Amino acid sequence: PGVTTETSLSITSEPAAEFGQWAYDFSDPDGPQLGTVAVPGMSSVYETDDPVVLIGEHTHLGVQLPDEIKDPVDLIVLVDRARKYFAERKFLVMELEENPGMISIGAFSSFEEFPSTAKIMGHVTLVQIPWLPSMQKKKSGFMEEDQLF
Repeated sequence: PGVTTETSLSITSEPAAEFGQWAYDFSDPDGPQLGTVAVPGMSSVYETDDPVVLIGEHTHLGVQLPDEIKDPVDLIVLVDRARKYFAERKFLVMELEENPGMISIGAFSSFEEFPSTAKIMGHVTLVQIPWLPSMQKKKSGFMEEDQLF
């Protein structure tokens, strides 16, 4: 695909992330925190007009994981910055008046619940949870089901 062997061999890679976690590579730690993230090809990703990815801990986002998981888990949150309107039961990325310059994520059942002073920065279109060992299916004792392992 137009890449030479020399170029291919000159690229360095980072060590793998801890099992069940994401790996980040920020080329300039003192500059803007920008990186590259791979997400699955699906319609919700394709239909995102102005995508940006945020990294957030599951505890701050209100995502429930199995009880065995005690430490915070980083999640990839895909946001469409082009969608700056209210929608019921959709996760919205907002800037709240009481916390200017910082974003918050929340969902609301109706417009009446939405904070009147909040500025909508976008909609969450995908949350990617890493596979964790505690998510592994347990053996059932039935041969037909256990053959999946």
